[in-house]
Amino acid sequence: MEASRAIAVEGQVASYIPELAKAPREALGITILSPDGEIVSAGETELLFTMQSISKVFTLMLAFMDNGEEGVFAKVGMEPTGDDFNSMLKLELVEPGKPFNPLINAGAIAISSLIHGSTPAAKVERILAFFGEVAGGAALSVNADVFRSESATAHRNRSLAYFLKDNEVLGEEIDVEEVLSVYFQHCAIEITCGQLARMALVLALGGADPVSGQQLIPRRYVQIAKAFMIMCGMYNASGEFAIKVGIPAKSGVSGGILALVPGRYGIGVIGPALGPKGNSTAGVHLLETMSASLDWSVF
Repeated sequence: MEASRAIAVEGQVASYIPELAKAPREALGITILSPDGEIVSAGETELLFTMQSISKVFTLMLAFMDNGEEGVFAKVGMEPTGDDFNSMLKLELVEPGKPFNPLINAGAIAISSLIHGSTPAAKVERILAFFGEVAGGAALSVNADVFRSESATAHRNRSLAYFLKDNEVLGEEIDVEEVLSVYFQHCAIEITCGQLARMALVLALGGADPVSGQQLIPRRYVQIAKAFMIMCGMYNASGEFAIKVGIPAKSGVSGGILALVPGRYGIGVIGPALGPKGNSTAGVHLLETMSASLDWSVF
């Protein structure tokens, strides 16, 4: 743990969303949950942080539940991009101009438009209820300061959304600012390592609640989400992470990482200092170390 914490000095806390810059750079925490209820935690696991891009995994599955596979894949593709997560390059260069996958920003904005609800507030309420259920009945909420900070500085994301509007990925009836409000708010949902590990454990069990056995998410949608996590869950370092760690994972620029060992563990990590590709430096090092010593790789 301390060897990984030392790696934090190689990273920087995200500052392009000003509120995220307030996070403690040296912090590191991890919680691991097993299906039988065993909990292993170390470090600053009570630190609250926002989900950021980790939320995209779960809005994707909610969109599947609302629209089915055909409805979702009409708006986003199934391929990694090789570009930065906020790039609009391929929206212009590659026909038909829809996002390559749902985990890049353009794809997640398109997915946000598919969540059912009569208003942005109703959609966010549904998202919070769904996330909370997967997190074991947690009462989750949006960090209003992070939401406002993200909304005020999100010029690139607004450009992406209006590009999607021009490409007709966002239909004529869709209000761009309303979609962005939903997107920014689900990225700003606040969580702990333990709650994140609980959400990861549900995915590790194919969508089933580890306590009740209830199928919270259809297994097929969990399979798709885990495939995306392997292909593009760690931004442009996803291939390296697959080789060195070898488990499905999704990171966020708050320094959070959701990871899972299928059938065995749900894992939540926080380490706010980020490397050049947007992933927690200490968190990735810790997962790489543990995977090597505990033989976690699925490959």
